[in-house]
Amino acid sequence: MERKVYTGKNVMASGPYSHAVDSGEYIFFSGQTAKNALNQEVGESIIEQTRMCFKNLAAVMREAQVAFDNVVKVNVYLTGMKHFEEMNAVYQEVFQDPYPARTCVAVLELPLGADVEIECIVKKPAQG
Repeated sequence: MERKVYTGKNVMASGPYSHAVDSGEYIFFSGQTAKNALNQEVGESIIEQTRMCFKNLAAVMREAQVAFDNVVKVNVYLTGMKHFEEMNAVYQEVFQDPYPARTCVAVLELPLGADVEIECIVKKPAQG
């Protein structure tokens, strides 16, 4: 299988992976942290970090020509569930009802010292 991949402008990869991989009907977006943003100062609050995660994902989505309305599944990783309510507040700025399916888990730590990482799966819109 030849992989079609997308790379977001002003977003770095913190390892050997693609920002997004197109599988035909779905596009799988790698997790983004606020610390993946190039040339951007990001505050330490979970609200600022969550907004930057979504901004980084949006940059990759633009390259893939899809949007948050096309998201069917989201995975959120937090370094503590104490961040859950603030992350949810930002999440509701991005998604409206009916929401994508979602999993949110607490992890010991995340790359680059981040407190939140978000990944998603997008169903490509029908071509017509």
